[in-house]
Amino acid sequence: MTFAAIASPLLFAAFVWWFSTGAILWLDRRPRETFGWSFAATTIIAIGALIALFVTAAQETIASAYISFAAAIAIWGWHEMSFLMGFITGPRRQPLPAGTTGWRRFSLATATIIHHEIALALTAAALVALSWGQPNQIGAITFLVLWALRLSAKFNLFLGAPYRAEEMLPPHLTHLKSYFRNRRMNALFPLSLAGGAALAWTLGTIAYAPDVSAFTLTGFSLVLSLTVLGVIEHVFLFIPPPNALLWGWAESKPEERNAPLG
Repeated sequence: MTFAAIASPLLFAAFVWWFSTGAILWLDRRPRETFGWSFAATTIIAIGALIALFVTAAQETIASAYISFAAAIAIWGWHEMSFLMGFITGPRRQPLPAGTTGWRRFSLATATIIHHEIALALTAAALVALSWGQPNQIGAITFLVLWALRLSAKFNLFLGAPYRAEEMLPPHLTHLKSYFRNRRMNALFPLSLAGGAALAWTLGTIAYAPDVSAFTLTGFSLVLSLTVLGVIEHVFLFIPPPNALLWGWAESKPEERNAPLG
């Protein structure tokens, strides 16, 4: 277990997380008439990623670990673009009525994203089925971890957080801001951190166990890095996030972000 064997997957996952997030933000800030072409290209990539996951499911090599991880990220990116570009969101696209609280607020908030959540659930089930009983399940695990972390972040936003990255929402999704709550803290956040830390510990225990195979070390290190980054994203809901530093290159000019829809 060399330093390179440990560091390489960690750095690779961090780079993929940073670059793919920025690329999606950049594409989502292009003129709306480009959305169809961008989404079509991403759909082709996602189909290729599904094929790659199927092909590598029976392989336990370092390369197959990287491929299945990258494929899961590509499929996740397709879902992110489908949501941010407004193709798969929910039936409700209006702001939350003033004074709405309790179950009514939750049901209306759910209606803004329910189609997206159903699509994620169906994809997660498909990836689990695709790799069921196979030695390489890194792709399915990666997608499930991303899904769990994103659900946790969404609930934290719904319950309340001071830093909600609202400036990163495209104009056609600005109604979502009304469903976020501005609070210094919520009861779920400590549980989210504890759950993320427990997951990271479990993945690290598997990845760095004595006499672990190169495939297991690589695959679970990739997912571990992604998990740690997800926990850090949770923290950035409660301390000022360095979004401009990380993804300033993906941001369009303010007048472009606020331009009316054509």
